[in-house]
Amino acid sequence: MAASGSKLAIFASITANLLIAILKFIASVFTGSAAMLSEGIHSVIDTTNGLLLLWGIRKSKKKPDELHPFGYGKEIYFWSFVVAIFIFSLGGGVAIYEGIHNLRHPGEHDDSMKALYWNYGVLIGAIIFESASLWVSWKEFRKVYPKGFKSALVATKDTATLAMIIENGAAVTGLVIAGIGVAFSSIYHDPIFDAIASIIIGFLLVGVAFFMAKETKDLLIGEGIIREDIDKIRAILSSYEELEMFGNIRSMHLGPDDAIVGLEVNFKDDVHVEEIERIVAEIKQKIFDSDHIFTHIYIETGGISKSNFN
Repeated sequence: MAASGSKLAIFASITANLLIAILKFIASVFTGSAAMLSEGIHSVIDTTNGLLLLWGIRKSKKKPDELHPFGYGKEIYFWSFVVAIFIFSLGGGVAIYEGIHNLRHPGEHDDSMKALYWNYGVLIGAIIFESASLWVSWKEFRKVYPKGFKSALVATKDTATLAMIIENGAAVTGLVIAGIGVAFSSIYHDPIFDAIASIIIGFLLVGVAFFMAKETKDLLIGEGIIREDIDKIRAILSSYEELEMFGNIRSMHLGPDDAIVGLEVNFKDDVHVEEIERIVAEIKQKIFDSDHIFTHIYIETGGISKSNFN
């Protein structure tokens, strides 16, 4: 996905979360709701995460230099991993702590109509804002992956937009859970339901954090291109009768829109050197044309052991 699409999703999320955080904290002060306080912390963390992802996108666009000859594309994966840690420790951890603390030491819980109006007014407004932000992220994501959301989650390497979709989805879910907690606390005049809602929100965020951490960890340590892309390359190579064999296709994502591909080929003995050079150049161009993500293509020719081919 283009960086502009990621930025649009992130800006929408930052704006929504900043406004929502203010409303949630105001509501928690007036009502003493633990779930609302947890949700406010959640929104602050989401705002910070958006800023970190914007910083990661900016850093990833730096041009290659002597120290980093393949560029800085993996910066976005590093900052996405930092975001996952933030969600786990500050989001999930604080929400679970607040819930347990309020279970052990229940405070004054205002279940008056005024408090109820505050809570539900903020929750409804927050759901509207978060849903709008989620819609923007989803729309940008579907521009690149119009079909099959599950397969797209595996295929996408744009961790910034993916983080926004997952975060906003978790935010909407968390708001619903907070609403249920507030409702039961008001109906039964017992803050225990509010505390339980806070704990559930915490575990929700921990789950989101683990998912994001796994996705970004694989990309940080060098995840290869998906099977469909490898099949594209194999189809291109198979179309050349001049090749005796090919294989040992290796790849690694250097960024959301940047991948390196290396492969080995053996030409038939009757193919001249000039023809080999032309064909190699042609194969590189065809691979690039099949998907512009292949920005670095290396083809090794001649004298290759058959054990390297598959």
